[in-house]
Amino acid sequence: MWMTPRPTHDVHVTQTGESYPCAVDESLLRGMLRLGRKGIPAGCVNGGCGVCKVRVVEGSVRPLGPVSRAHVSVDEEAQGYTLACRVAPTAPVRLDICGKLTKPFSRSSPAVVATQAAAPVSPTNPPQEI
Repeated sequence: MWMTPRPTHDVHVTQTGESYPCAVDESLLRGMLRLGRKGIPAGCVNGGCGVCKVRVVEGSVRPLGPVSRAHVSVDEEAQGYTLACRVAPTAPVRLDICGKLTKPFSRSSPAVVATQAAAPVSPTNPPQEI
């Protein structure tokens, strides 16, 4: 069965110079995780922790759900700040990562990425940079 590929837009991370394709129906964070790459820090992957805070400096995104005001204020949102897990690209995007960036875009096993992304966050299991 032939499947039509999902439309994508390139996401460019200014700190690393790296780019990756992200489908228009997935979050910027999930697009990166799907490829088994690192760069945008990830925690809960659902908008609750704020670990994946980024600033969109070029391009445009659309919301996939609400962005927690505990992590992104109205003023910050007006300046392009958002959570990478809560927005999808509507055009090519250039973004700045606001959190800690240590090992950008290194390849790792998709099983390891999936395990880390799915791990619950608790005091004994803090958010991990993915």
